[in-house]
Parts: sequence; structure tokens; C-alpha cells
Amino acid sequence: MGILFGTEQWIEAYKESVNSSKAYEDAAKTWEGDFVFVCEPAGNLDHEIRMYIDLWHGKIGPKGARILNPSEEVESEFVYSGPWTNWEKLLQKKIDPIQGLMQGKFKLKGNMGKVMRAVKAAQELVNCVVAIDTDLY
Repeated sequence: MGILFGTEQWIEAYKESVNSSKAYEDAAKTWEGDFVFVCEPAGNLDHEIRMYIDLWHGKIGPKGARILNPSEEVESEFVYSGPWTNWEKLLQKKIDPIQGLMQGKFKLKGNMGKVMRAVKAAQELVNCVVAIDTDLY
């Protein structure tokens, strides 16, 4: 049995996966920026999941990574959001994170140009998710 996506236990496993990934470290060695990832209710998910992740030179940055409480607001350079049905496909590597933006399956608030220069890093972040035995909703 895996770890349920979007829980504190899952985000801890994700931090470990990112910090131990040589491929992500190499792809993101010059990246500096933080994200709020928003999974909107759809399909089997009946509530919103929001995660904050600080990414810094191929590792989880000094501000860490955590699940946000429903009322918690944080400032971040980027907000990447979409319905759970698309997140599910992303987590199963059926959608690429950048192609998902281009196809309108996800929305991005923040500097699209900066993200587009980090395509390999975005793909490696998804690989870090795939490395976790994750239970989906």
C-alpha cells in the first residue's frame, strides 16, 4: 500500500525524492523559485489540495515544502493549478507538465518564460513523484 497523495506523509516522501534525485539536481542547478501547486476538486477528489514547494538549485529550498491548510495563503513566484483529473494524468506520466500548460489542462500564474527555460527540471520533478509509491484518489 502506498502513501496517499497530498498528505503530510506524502510531502515528506516527495522532499526526500527531490533531494536525492541527481537527475533533478542536474536539470535544475540554476533554478530559483517557489510554487504553490493547486489540485482542484474533480473526479474522485472532493476537496482542494494545495502544496507549497520552494525549489533552489536542484533541491528543496530553505522555505521547504508542505501541504497548505485550506485557509492558508502564501506568497510564491508561481501558482500551477488544474483539476484533479488532469493532475492524476500528470502523476501517471500521461501528461507532460509543460505540454499540459500549452494544452490548457493546467494554468500558470507567474513568468511563463522562466518556466519554459526549465522544461527538463519540470519533467524531473514529475519523475520524483513517480518514484514514490503513491495512492491516488
